[in-house]
Amino acid sequence: MTRNELRPIVRLRSTAGTGFTYVTRKNRRNNPDRMTLRKYDPVVRRHVEFREER
Repeated sequence: MTRNELRPIVRLRSTAGTGFTYVTRKNRRNNPDRMTLRKYDPVVRRHVEFREER
């Protein structure tokens, strides 16, 4: 399988400053801007906002 540039792998970093990251894929056609998701950060043990880093 070849890697598709339409769905690149992105790294989501916690805004709580813990350095915890999630790795996911995103659809560049539907979400051309940087992605932000509210996910669980086990270091601070609560849900925080995760932003895409490049």
